[in-house]
Amino acid sequence: MKQKKETDLGREPIGRLLFRLSVPAITAQVVNVLYNMVDRMYIGHIPGYGAQALTGVGVTFPLIMLISAFAALVSMGGAPRSSIMMGKGKKDEAEEIMGNCAMGLLIAGILLTGFFFIFSKDLLLLFGASENTIEYATAYMQIYAVGTLFVQAALGMNAFITAQGFATVSMLSVVIGAVCNIVLDPIFIFGLHMGVQGAALATIISQGVSAVWVIRFLCGKKTTLRLRKKYMRIKPKVFFPCMALGLSPFIMQSTESILNICFNSSLLKYGGDMAVGAMTILSSVMQFSMLPLQGLTQGSQPIVSYNFGAGNPDRVKRAFFLLLRSCVVYAVAIWAVAMFAPGVFAAIFTSNEELMRTTKWAMKIYMAVSCIFGVQIACQQTFIALGKAKESIFLALLRKVILLIPLIYILPVFFEDKTMAVFLAEPVADMLAVTTTAVLFGVQFKKVIAQMRKREAAAHGQR
Repeated sequence: MKQKKETDLGREPIGRLLFRLSVPAITAQVVNVLYNMVDRMYIGHIPGYGAQALTGVGVTFPLIMLISAFAALVSMGGAPRSSIMMGKGKKDEAEEIMGNCAMGLLIAGILLTGFFFIFSKDLLLLFGASENTIEYATAYMQIYAVGTLFVQAALGMNAFITAQGFATVSMLSVVIGAVCNIVLDPIFIFGLHMGVQGAALATIISQGVSAVWVIRFLCGKKTTLRLRKKYMRIKPKVFFPCMALGLSPFIMQSTESILNICFNSSLLKYGGDMAVGAMTILSSVMQFSMLPLQGLTQGSQPIVSYNFGAGNPDRVKRAFFLLLRSCVVYAVAIWAVAMFAPGVFAAIFTSNEELMRTTKWAMKIYMAVSCIFGVQIACQQTFIALGKAKESIFLALLRKVILLIPLIYILPVFFEDKTMAVFLAEPVADMLAVTTTAVLFGVQFKKVIAQMRKREAAAHGQR
């Protein structure tokens, strides 16, 4: 007998729903980052060559992010669209979207496996691997590439579990893989003396376990939307709108490595190794502190998408404004710590006094307006939840590609302290991006709610 659905996206109180869906999503985000950190801790302690191996594996990060970005390209557009169809009561269409995305992820996994297996060494040299580290970077990446299909299935299809309201199941998908990786790492690295290759093998086995968990659930009796073979034939009219909507998260993830290169090359030129070291800490702080915001938006997506599809404007409004308040409060709290106690963050990553001073100084510049970033992420992710592909793509391009990357090179021309100018690019880009986002979202959201009310009134009139 089919179990009762975990959440009722159309009727349960918005606050309770957001809490129930966000907490597992935040937990999954934190666990995912922590097990990657544990992975690197093990590698760093390999006798004899741990430091070089750690540096080599660090160079693989941009390529791993790119693989994850392709999963987001398909799933982060498909999942909201399936939620919208569920809200409209069109279960078959929702399952067809999921089936098309599953096939898209399968194709992407096969193509990416071949591409990275063949070209990984050339790409790693491009991203900064040296003669001393390329051996370790290539050894890790070529084994990791074999598991690309598992990454696409685990990350990509897990989004469809969250989209149905099964947040706890979605969280377990990540936790199961994390636990496997933490257990297998020391066995393969030290017990079987496989070194870096052992770490990569432990990772892909763990991702494989997560992938099996996700696919079994979506093919089982407990899920609302079931993965069916008949829907796994790609139809352009079904698949391409998912790709268009997924372009925004794809751009956000895939450009992260380019952004790091721009920051690091400019800071090395003007401020030397200490400035680059400070930037490494700042980017880590930003990445980790943003996890709860990402979890909140993941929790809100099924609520907004489902009720948008169901034609419930009041619930869409309440869900968005609760998300907005939650994101702003959290962002302000992080900003306050960065401004008034930057040493709290810096001390987590270094005990070097000079690097500590540089980091504390840079943090007050780099994170000067991070208090308003909650507005950016709440509005941008709600655009995706509403199926607004063009707007979400524009906003994804605006902050990093149109504003931040050019400002990294433009601002040093106008300031005597050029290192400070490079760090200043972040708050200037944030101010411009958040202002643009807030104005654009305000106009578009009013139109969306007005259109929903018109349809609601027309439906009542027909009755």
